[in-house]
Amino acid sequence: MSHVKAGGSSKNIHNNAGQRLGVKRFGGQKVRAGEVLVRQTGSTKIAGPGTYISRNFTIHAAIDGVVEFAKVKKGKFTGKTTPRTQVIVK
Repeated sequence: MSHVKAGGSSKNIHNNAGQRLGVKRFGGQKVRAGEVLVRQTGSTKIAGPGTYISRNFTIHAAIDGVVEFAKVKKGKFTGKTTPRTQVIVK
């Protein structure tokens, strides 16, 4: 038999900083072109007119204007629709 003691498990040692996700500019706020409107993981909110979406799903303002949010139904490949929030800059 082995005479080596069992190694203990370490818990609660990961201390990573948060990703600071969420809505950065709210409805009715004035924005300039290029400003970050929403930081998100995956496409929970979709980019509408006056906005564009970057590689990490961050939604930016494409033009100067005022932010609006609208509820829309987004069609999936299967034909099923799911409700999404659309970010618009007018």
